[in-house]
Amino acid sequence: MNDNKKPLVLVDGSSYLFRAFHALPPLTTTRGQQTGAVKGVINMIRALIKEYSDSCIAVVFDAKGKTFRDDIYPEYKANRPPMPTELSSQIEPILALIRAMGLPLLIVDDVEADDVIGTLAQQAWEQKIPTLISTGDKDMAQLVNDHVTLLNTMSNERLDREGVIAKFGIPPERIVEYLALMGDSVDNIPGVPGVGPKTAVKWLQEYGSLANLIAQAETIKGKAGENLRANLKELALSERLATIKLDVALDFGPGDLKHTNADKSTLLALYKTLEFKAWVKELESEGIQEAGGVEAATNGAPQLAPAPEAEPAAPVDVRYDIVNTSEALQALALTLAKCKQLAVVVETDGAHYKLAHIIGISLCHEAGRAAYIPIAHDMLGAEAQLPLQTVLDALKPALEAQAVFKVGHDLKHASHVLLNHGIRLRGRRYDVMLQSYVLNSVAHKHTLERLCKEHLELDLPLLDELLGKGRNKLAFAQLEIARAGAWSASCADYLFRLQRILTQRLKETGQLAEVYRYFEIPLVPVLTRIEENGIRIDVDVLGKHSQELAKRLQELEREAFTMAGEEFNLGSPAQLQKILYEKLGCPVLGKTATGQPSTAESVLQELAETYPLPRVIVEHRGLSKLKSTYTDKLPLEIHPETKRIHSNFQQAVAATGRLSSTEPNLQNIPIRNEEGRRIRQAFIPDSGKLLMSADYSQVELRIMAHLSRDKGLVTAFAEGLDVHRATAAEIFGCSLEAVSSDQRRSAKAINFGLIYGMSAFGLAKQLAIGRAEAQEYVERYFERYPGVREYMENTRTQANELGYVETLFGRRLYLPDIRASNQNLRKAAERTAINAPMQGTAADIIKQAMIAIDQWLKVADLDAKMVLQVHDELVFEVAEKDLTLLKDGVRYRMASAAALAVPLVVDIGQGYNWDQAH
Repeated sequence: MNDNKKPLVLVDGSSYLFRAFHALPPLTTTRGQQTGAVKGVINMIRALIKEYSDSCIAVVFDAKGKTFRDDIYPEYKANRPPMPTELSSQIEPILALIRAMGLPLLIVDDVEADDVIGTLAQQAWEQKIPTLISTGDKDMAQLVNDHVTLLNTMSNERLDREGVIAKFGIPPERIVEYLALMGDSVDNIPGVPGVGPKTAVKWLQEYGSLANLIAQAETIKGKAGENLRANLKELALSERLATIKLDVALDFGPGDLKHTNADKSTLLALYKTLEFKAWVKELESEGIQEAGGVEAATNGAPQLAPAPEAEPAAPVDVRYDIVNTSEALQALALTLAKCKQLAVVVETDGAHYKLAHIIGISLCHEAGRAAYIPIAHDMLGAEAQLPLQTVLDALKPALEAQAVFKVGHDLKHASHVLLNHGIRLRGRRYDVMLQSYVLNSVAHKHTLERLCKEHLELDLPLLDELLGKGRNKLAFAQLEIARAGAWSASCADYLFRLQRILTQRLKETGQLAEVYRYFEIPLVPVLTRIEENGIRIDVDVLGKHSQELAKRLQELEREAFTMAGEEFNLGSPAQLQKILYEKLGCPVLGKTATGQPSTAESVLQELAETYPLPRVIVEHRGLSKLKSTYTDKLPLEIHPETKRIHSNFQQAVAATGRLSSTEPNLQNIPIRNEEGRRIRQAFIPDSGKLLMSADYSQVELRIMAHLSRDKGLVTAFAEGLDVHRATAAEIFGCSLEAVSSDQRRSAKAINFGLIYGMSAFGLAKQLAIGRAEAQEYVERYFERYPGVREYMENTRTQANELGYVETLFGRRLYLPDIRASNQNLRKAAERTAINAPMQGTAADIIKQAMIAIDQWLKVADLDAKMVLQVHDELVFEVAEKDLTLLKDGVRYRMASAAALAVPLVVDIGQGYNWDQAH
C-alpha cells in the first residue's frame, strides 16, 4: 500500500454485524432490547476512527431484498435460515449510531455490500488511493492488490498480497477460482462436491489457473477427478457467483465520501437508550447534553422504545449498615418480614461447606440498601458482635420463607452453610452465577466480580485485594468490620441489581429462560440433598490398594532406571526430555510452547507404541495419579461427624451443561481398568443397605438418532438391536449373526468416534488400521446412515451461520472459534458443534430425571436416597427391602425424562459396593 496518501477505509458492516452477533456474549437492556451486536460493531468502528482519525471511513451494508445473483441462480443463499429476531432488531440501532457518528453509510439496492466495496476499491486503485477494507469475509481476499489491504478488526489480522499467499497458498487473483472450486454451503454456491481448501489449492498450484485445470480435467484421477468432470458446467456459474463486482453503477465515488461532524447530542440519547453506560459517561464528561429525540438519527426508522426508569449502576444514596445491636437486628427482621425479594451473602472461613463457620451475613432487599451483620470477626479491638444463634433466630423466618425470593451467587453453598445451623434456605429463585452460565457458558468464569463489571459496569474489588497475599494474608475474620461490611454489603446490593438484568436477558434470548427455570434452578435443592447425603467409603480397602500401588510404582521406577541406564526423577519433564530425546534418541513428535521436545501424555502414549520406556512412564503417571488423587486422599475427605464423603457438584463449569465434581472429584474415577474399578469397590452403603446404579444406555447415540432422524439408526434402536452390531452389519455387508467381535469393536469406535468429531486419521489410529481403510469405513457408515451425515453438515452450517448450537431443550453453546482463521481452532469448534447438542441434551435429560426422582423420593415411603451423579449414571443407597420399588420408580422416571424418536433405556444394577452395582 502506498503510505504517502491517507487510506480510504471501507468497512464491511454486514460482515461485522454477523460476526459481532455470534462471537460476542448477548447483551440486553433492562427493557429487553438486544444490544450485543450493536456494541460489537460500534466498538470496531470506534477503534478504526481512533487509529485512522485522518482518513475517510465509510460503512457499507447489504440492502434488503434480492440481488443480481438471485437472478442468475435462484437457489443462491437458499440454505440460509432467516435472520433471527435477536439480530434483525439490532440493525436499525447500528445504522442510527453510524449516521450520528457522521460517517458515510452506504446501502445500494440489487447488489451486496461486497460489490459496493469492490467497486469503490477499484475506483480508488485507479486513482492511486490506498484502500483498507475492514472485513472478516475471506471472499474479499480477491480484491487485494498493491493498493488494497484487508484488515480483520476483530482478530487484528492484516492481509496484503503476500499475506493472502501465506494464508491461502495462492495469490489474490486465484481466490475467485479457489472459491468456485470449493463452493459455499452457506451461500449455496455449488462448487465441486468433495473439494475442500487443500484440494482446491493443490489444483491451482499445480495447473496455474482454473482454465488450465478444466482443460486437463481428464487427467485428474480418483473420485475428485470424477466429481470435477461431472460438475464442469456448474463451475462457470460458481465462479460468477463468487466474483465480486467491480463496476457497480454508483452515484458517488471515493472522492465523494466525506465525514460530517458527529451529532453528539443524538449519540448521547442513543447511548442512553441502549444503556451503553461507559459511552454515556464519556460524552457527559465532555459536557454534551441529550438531544430532544433520536428521530433524525434513525432517519425515519422505527423508534427505539425509551428505557424505563432503571436503577442507576451506583445509586447516589447508597447506604450500607452494620447491624451489631439487638435493636438494629430486630428492626432489620421487621423490614425483611415485608420484603418480596432478598439477596443473601453468607461470609465464611472458606472451609468445606460441611465444616464452614459463618463470619458474617449480608442482606439486601432494595437496590442501594444493604446490611452486614458481623458475627465472628476476631481481630484485636473488634467491636461488639451479636451471637450467631441470636442472628439466625431473627433471620430464620425470612430465610425460610418460600414466598421471599432469594437472590445469591452460588445459592447451593449458602444453603449448606445455613443448613449446618438448622436454617433451610427456601425460595431460591435467582442465582446470578447460574443465570450467567445459562446465558453464555463459555464467555468467562461466572464470578461475581466479572458479572458486576460486565453487566453493571461496576468494579467490585477482589476479595484477595482486601485480604492481601503471602505471609501477611488475612483471614476474612481478621478484617476490620467496617471494611468487611462495606465489601460484603456491596456484594448483596450488586446481586440484587444483577438478577434483574440477567433475568431480562434470559427472557430475550431463545429458550434460555426456560433452561434456567426448568433445569438449573430446580436442580439446586436436588444437588444440595445429594451432597448432604454423601457416600461411605471403606478406608481399609483404600489403604490396602494404596500399599499395592506404592509397591507397583517402585517396580515401575526400577524398570525405568534400567531402561534409561541411570536414575532420574520420573516426574521431571526436563530430566525426562534429556533421557528420551538426547540419550535414547526417540523421535520428537511434539514441542512445548517454548520449543522444547514435549513429554505430554498424548506424546508419550504415541511413543509407547514403539518404545518401552514411554510405556513405563505412562503407566507410572496413571497409577501415581490414582494413588495421590484417590487411594491416599479420599480417606482424608471423610467428614468427622457423618463419616461420609461429601463432594461438591458444580453446575456452572462444563460448557455443555454437564455437572462436574470437586472436593473430591468423584466423576473421573476410571471405569475401564482394574485399578479404577478397585477404587469404586471402596464406595459402600451403610449396613443392611445396597448401592443401586442406574445408567442410561448409549444415550448420546440415541440422541443422535433423534436429532438426525436417520431411518437406519432409529430402526435399530426402536427394535432393541445391539446398535454396534447393527452398524457393523451395515458397514461390513453381513448379517447380524455373522458380525465378528472385531467388526463390532470397529463399529463401536465409528459410532462413538463420529459423534465426537473423530476423523478418519483418528479412527485409523484407534483401530490400528490404515488411513485408507478407516476412510472407507467412514464412507460406508455415511452411505448406510445418510441422515447422520446430513445432520452433521447442517449443524456445521448452522454453527457457522449463528455462532452457536443448541440442545434439544434450547440450551445454547456459543462457539467463538467457529470462524477462526486458525484451521485447528476452527476444526475443533466444528467438532464441538457436532457433539455439544448430544452431550448437552444428555446432560439436560439426566438433570430432568434427577429433579423428578428427587420429588418422588420426598413423598415416597422408601428408605432410599440419591448419593452420586456421574455423567449418565445415578447412584442410590437403598434398604434391601425397598430395592425393587426403587428400581421401578427410577427406571420409569429416567426413561420418561424426554420424549425421543427412540426409547431411552436404563441399565440398573445393585451390589454391596459401587463396582458391583455398576
